[in-house]
Amino acid sequence: MMRNVTTRVLNRKMTPMEKFLLAIMAIYIVIVASQSPKFFSLETAFDLARNGSGAMILALGCLIVLISGGLDVSFTAIAIVGGYSSVLLSRALGVDNLLFIVAGAVIIGALLGSINAVIIHFFQLSTLIATLGTASVFHGAMVILLGSKTFTRADVPQSMLDFGAFSIFTIKEENSQYGLTIFFPIVIAVGVLTWFLLYRTMIGRSVFAVGSDPESASRIGINILRTRLFVYMYVGALSGLMGIIYFSGLAYINPAALVGTELGVIAAVVIGGAKLTGGEGTILGTVLGVVLWQLFQNTLVHLGLSSSFNDLFFGAVLVFMLGFIYLRQRQANKRALVFTSN
Repeated sequence: MMRNVTTRVLNRKMTPMEKFLLAIMAIYIVIVASQSPKFFSLETAFDLARNGSGAMILALGCLIVLISGGLDVSFTAIAIVGGYSSVLLSRALGVDNLLFIVAGAVIIGALLGSINAVIIHFFQLSTLIATLGTASVFHGAMVILLGSKTFTRADVPQSMLDFGAFSIFTIKEENSQYGLTIFFPIVIAVGVLTWFLLYRTMIGRSVFAVGSDPESASRIGINILRTRLFVYMYVGALSGLMGIIYFSGLAYINPAALVGTELGVIAAVVIGGAKLTGGEGTILGTVLGVVLWQLFQNTLVHLGLSSSFNDLFFGAVLVFMLGFIYLRQRQANKRALVFTSN
């Protein structure tokens, strides 16, 4: 029955990676719920939705980069630069309007992403090396030109505070209240847009083609530069949006935040089945990878464990999944009579 439902919804069968992640999450949820009855509640689900919204948006952008055959580690820097710059611009102009702030961050993020695409394409650099360098350049330039002042709640634009505190609906109990954050439908919208771009447009097909074999893609008439511009501008735009969501949720602005979290996001996407060599990846797998990451980050307290166990559990799942991917590739190569020295 579960297979029939997922087949109708996804218009395809679930991949082995997706099935495995679902199994891990089901087992983990049962274990945690057995130790802490409060875990299995709407409040926990709403907290996960709020805490994981930013990571999910970044992961969807990261998915497109990995499918295209790239590896971007600059998206967290772009999120900070885009969000921080847009807030400073709104304060300088005296415009306390959320749409203006979001638009500014998205545009700045897209522009920074285009710089990544141009550098990677024309200098033929490794995407990892190029984006590792631009991440430092983007953040360093922001600190030099705009400063690195931390804004407390009193200095954050009121529209962002209202945005971060807004809930679609709220549930009140005797001693507390909680609600579903406005971030959740934004994540859904980004997911639907990403799905549409990847699977219902020519540019999406170009992304898969370039990730599978850039030379062959070029031979059949695909514009590699245009495809890379789309990929890195899209992830840059999503990063700018995430920067505003992140700062709004925190209710303060720290230009040094998010540093180092990009590896966790990439790992979540890889766990979801995206190949580091490009040409393969699914939105459902990415969603499941991020949800599992957030489960480990936010629910270990219910088991009486410290947050340091998050890295242990998530790392173990990552190593296992990478081994699983390697074995599947070896079997596929044998069936196709492709032999390597590895």
